[in-house]
Amino acid sequence: MRTLAPLVGSGDICRAEETVRRYWPQGRLLEFLSHSDSRVGQLAAMALGCVGDCGAVGSLVEQLRNPNSEMAQTAEHALWSIWLRAGSCKSLRYLKCGCDHLKHGNHETAIEKFSMAIGEDPDFAEAFNQRAIAYYLSGDYEKSISDCHQALARMPSHFGAIAGMGHCYAQLDKLHQARHCYQAALRLHPGMDGIVESLQSVERLLEIRKT
Repeated sequence: MRTLAPLVGSGDICRAEETVRRYWPQGRLLEFLSHSDSRVGQLAAMALGCVGDCGAVGSLVEQLRNPNSEMAQTAEHALWSIWLRAGSCKSLRYLKCGCDHLKHGNHETAIEKFSMAIGEDPDFAEAFNQRAIAYYLSGDYEKSISDCHQALARMPSHFGAIAGMGHCYAQLDKLHQARHCYQAALRLHPGMDGIVESLQSVERLLEIRKT
């Protein structure tokens, strides 16, 4: 807390990362996640988001169910950070380019760039997940579902891919499958308010169809 908190508080992320790499290996940061002082746990999660690798995913996923909502949110941010940099150097460049195009609504170009990232690193789960998002936004729900499955085959705890698959099934009017996906995503990450609402909406539709 004395060493890292002031750097984070001042926004000096580069020095914070350097300090973490110098003094705290990943195993030690994972131990800090369950520290009795929640502020220490949050800093550890933040540090793992900066320097951690996929070996930290399991412990961070456990923190998504932490009753402390700030800790759960920090763990979520850390997971996304790890997932987004878990590819090879060249695949990361393609992923970043694809994300930029996706942000500007250039879905076809984004799909092309994500495909190039996958070509460079076929084990890069987030490249499949981002391409699934691009397919979803393009209205190609079947291809999006396929890519969600590919992402989950490589990163089974990827709550984003599970929730995304639920959205696709909802668009295809496959409400039972959508409900199953939303429930699975919430078992991993109960704090996703948007998915809670999506699940409630699907359940209301299923009840209406019973009558």
